[in-house]
Amino acid sequence: MDRSWEVAVVGATGVVGRELVGALAQSGHPADRVRLLASERSAGEELPFGDQTLEVEVASADTLRGARLALLATPADVSRTLAQVAEAAGAVVVDTSRAFVSDLRTPVVFPRVPGAGLGRVPGARRFRVPGPVTQVVLGCLEPLRAAAGLREVHCSAFICASAAGRDGVAELEQQTAGLLAGRELEPAHFPHRLGFNLVPQVGPFSEGSGSTLEELAWRAETGLLWGRSAPALDGTAVWVPTFYGDLVLLHARLGRAMTPAEARQLLQAAPGVKVLDAPAERVYPMPMLVTADDAIHVGRIRAFAGSPDALELVAAVDNAGATARLCLEVAKLVSGAPVTN
Repeated sequence: MDRSWEVAVVGATGVVGRELVGALAQSGHPADRVRLLASERSAGEELPFGDQTLEVEVASADTLRGARLALLATPADVSRTLAQVAEAAGAVVVDTSRAFVSDLRTPVVFPRVPGAGLGRVPGARRFRVPGPVTQVVLGCLEPLRAAAGLREVHCSAFICASAAGRDGVAELEQQTAGLLAGRELEPAHFPHRLGFNLVPQVGPFSEGSGSTLEELAWRAETGLLWGRSAPALDGTAVWVPTFYGDLVLLHARLGRAMTPAEARQLLQAAPGVKVLDAPAERVYPMPMLVTADDAIHVGRIRAFAGSPDALELVAAVDNAGATARLCLEVAKLVSGAPVTN
């Protein structure tokens, strides 16, 4: 990414936004070419950027003017508005939300699927990254799909509170402390109390399908990236009372028989994947191990009983950090896209 570009990080004080600010600083982008933007309630906050400190401003048409690249770490409803504002100001936009999951004019980009995403919409200036669960599905199963084909995927995803942003983290903290003190607080950002509970509904339900929009997004994103070879995919998302890191259980039916040993070898060579697979030694993926780790952790790789063409896997991902770093990776890929006012 050209260091002369003015980069705006929108939603800079949120869970993903803070990770994005840190990743941008680590990449060496000059602090004087970075703007940190957020809502009015966060205006005036100061965030570290390398060895400097940058003040957060209110996201608006004025503060986005002149930015060549806008990285959106905002809720979907905010992204829908600010993406248009940033584009009108002449910026290339990379969004981390689900605002454009059904918008075919906004390519979803995941660099580890060869040839996917970029180039599908000529002249596109707005791009998006897949959500953390889709990142896990693609990252873990793309090597197996390339070697053996992929017919069917089922996933169970255990989603942490930070997927609901800073407010989700605060609510879980308050509920946990309240319950330990004998008080039960009403939920505001989850369908039911999350403290000491599991909630099998992440996002609103889609009419008629029985699935939530989170679950449908996995199918939509993998379908766009894998194209005609995309497998049938379904699953269930569950809120769990942990703060950071998602855990995903995968059942994959391949196009041919594959042993766990062959799958393990393919995954060990896959980019962005770290194999932790020594169950007898209690070594396997867990959310607490992925914090600040760029890699998707995968383990518990085993055959599905009676089906030599089916495998079971367990994977974990740093939901906020992985999304932020992927956003920056995509930004570097698309920053060569033509920008016209």
